[in-house]
Amino acid sequence: MIIESYLKGNGTHVEDAFEEKKAYRFPREIEERRCCFFDRKTKKCQVHAVKPETCVAGPITFDINGDTGKIEWYLKTEKICPLAGALFRSKNELQRHVESAKRELLTLVRDLDAEALQAILKIGEPDTFKIDEDDLDAEVLRKLTHR
Repeated sequence: MIIESYLKGNGTHVEDAFEEKKAYRFPREIEERRCCFFDRKTKKCQVHAVKPETCVAGPITFDINGDTGKIEWYLKTEKICPLAGALFRSKNELQRHVESAKRELLTLVRDLDAEALQAILKIGEPDTFKIDEDDLDAEVLRKLTHR
């Protein structure tokens, strides 16, 4: 895995850093709903150079509505992500970040196999609110309905 190789190359190792839900692995959360790669001293991400799409997307997350064929975009609340509050107060920054996050997350959605995507969609996303929706590729919808 890219993150593990990166950490080993820097002489850093985080024990039990990942959780797994079926076919999808993701960094585990520590207290205060922070990622285990958050460095409390520097207040920065330890794996910033190689972070995955979901981290790059930051406080933007998604769900897929099979009934409407839409991908729905959500913003996490400031309660769980301080960046979300800062973005929400600056509509221009929020719009730029949402566009970037959508590109990253759509790449992830297209690249994942059906089992991994289903696993992600089962992960609850409390403390979020819907900010947008877009039509989803027919190929992604087929992937989800024809396992």
